[in-house]
Amino acid sequence: MSKGRILVWLLQQGYQVVCYLGDVGQNEDFAAVEAKALKLGAEAFIVEDLQKELIDDVVSRAIMCNAIFEDQYLLGTALARPIIAKSMIRVAEKYVL
Repeated sequence: MSKGRILVWLLQQGYQVVCYLGDVGQNEDFAAVEAKALKLGAEAFIVEDLQKELIDDVVSRAIMCNAIFEDQYLLGTALARPIIAKSMIRVAEKYVL
């Protein structure tokens, strides 16, 4: 599915959409993503800087316990998911309540 397609579909179904992007240190053109989301009809675009939270809460502990995959890769993507999910909930609560 191409980027933005789910946004368009949700809007067609009558939903108001707030787009979210968690910044965990990836190389991403945040301004371009925001521009596209708003152009497609998103109500708002939220980007949360989660780098410090990811390092402090998860990555530092993973390093201490040598959590690696195939004896060479730190589990960066998998480790970031709970931090992103917690942040998404915080953002959703702001818009729902």
